[in-house]
Amino acid sequence: MPQQPDPASTVFFKLTIDGEDLGVFNSCDGLSSEVEVEQRREGGNNGFVWQLPTRVTFSTIRLTRPLTPETANVAAWISSLATGITRPTAQIAALRADGSIVAQWGLVEVLPVRWTGPTLDPASPAVATETLEIAHHGFTDAGGA
Repeated sequence: MPQQPDPASTVFFKLTIDGEDLGVFNSCDGLSSEVEVEQRREGGNNGFVWQLPTRVTFSTIRLTRPLTPETANVAAWISSLATGITRPTAQIAALRADGSIVAQWGLVEVLPVRWTGPTLDPASPAVATETLEIAHHGFTDAGGA
């Protein structure tokens, strides 16, 4: 049974790994890249310093949500690493409450690097949440929005 987006939230983030739906997350943090720059001074040129790009780095992405039935899909993906590491492509789509796409990002060579489950304490009334952290080697075409 497909999970219906929660109308109380404004934007959701749907994660798909090689076409397999891992569900909808309430928050997404870390969609960023940075170009490292090396500065070179040129003799006789006092007007500026050359800014030369050296490498591009990508931060890990953290997705958080309350526990759902799709948590089992995340666990299965992480467990599959025991039989050999493959780096699939992934897609994160930002969705409105009605399910329409706001924006989407394609990720190259994704790897789960951390999963944090809920703290199950009967004295705490907080919602049981999970956080999935993934690393990647860059952005790719997400198929248009």
